[in-house]
Amino acid sequence: MPKRFNVDYNDPELSFDPLIDEVFEELQSSFLEMPKGDGFTDYQTFEAGYQALKRFTRDFVDVSVERVEAAVLEAPIAFVVFRSILGFTPPEWAYVTTERTGIKVDQGAARTMDRNARLRPLNPREAWSNGLGDQRMRAMIRAGIETLASGIGSARPGIVHRLDKVDTRDGVPSVRHISMLGAPYAVLLYERFLGRPFASHRDAVSELVGLIVESAIKDVLTNAGVSFRETGRAERIPRFDQAPDFMVPDEFNPAALIEAKLTEDDGTARDKVARVQRLRALRDESGLNYDVIACIAGRGFKVRREDMRRMLVATEGKVFTLETMPLLVETTRIREYRTR
Repeated sequence: MPKRFNVDYNDPELSFDPLIDEVFEELQSSFLEMPKGDGFTDYQTFEAGYQALKRFTRDFVDVSVERVEAAVLEAPIAFVVFRSILGFTPPEWAYVTTERTGIKVDQGAARTMDRNARLRPLNPREAWSNGLGDQRMRAMIRAGIETLASGIGSARPGIVHRLDKVDTRDGVPSVRHISMLGAPYAVLLYERFLGRPFASHRDAVSELVGLIVESAIKDVLTNAGVSFRETGRAERIPRFDQAPDFMVPDEFNPAALIEAKLTEDDGTARDKVARVQRLRALRDESGLNYDVIACIAGRGFKVRREDMRRMLVATEGKVFTLETMPLLVETTRIREYRTR
């Protein structure tokens, strides 16, 4: 059992260093791993889209609207492959499309089209329709081809053109040239699609990354049969100027309030410490005796030792990491609500 759960926080001679070290040893950085989510595209799928695009354009000899559209109909992920050749994000492609074609494509629509292609990457689409979605998608393809065909034009001093890449600098001929070098062009495009690497995917699943701690809390509470109330983002709860992430069993008769956070940034971690302290202050002002609990993850909480000391004081040691999350019920008042 971790020491911090069994010490007297009213002891003026309490040494916090061993307790802080204990939490720090449990905290792990999460940047090396991330959830796949529904829209993750593996290389095999991406490469299949690349091959479809290459085949329909006759080895990038005929990069026309009709041929790219045909590739996208057969393998929707080819739409994402073509975006990777351009080197655009979906919102950037939407902006270029609106500017070039006059057909308004907003950022949300562009992201939706991109996501749909990733969700059903190799399921052939039905023929193009006159619906707004298909009009926008075809306009994006047309704008992309026109942009690619234009190349970088005349370079201006002090300016770097977005198409000034080895495979697009001279337009379609550059694409064709690098695709025939014998180099794994699909691999280059896949790395570009993922971004630095995996940056674009991390952006796409940023909310899922942030929910890792919340999911662990819900799993523990649900497995113990504990009733709990999860609050919504920016939800207002009577008697609380800031709503905690979880309440056990609810806000009307709370036995435990839980703040949850995964962060790799020490500034964000400090903000969460302040929120935990505020919950403790509200408890003391109300005269109630519910537990104030912090469930944390990420290297952001390992930066400032003083912040961790403040969190330990505010929660009376009830600081849980992903490693100690299984102890959440038995070491807090939440155990009073366990049914299995």
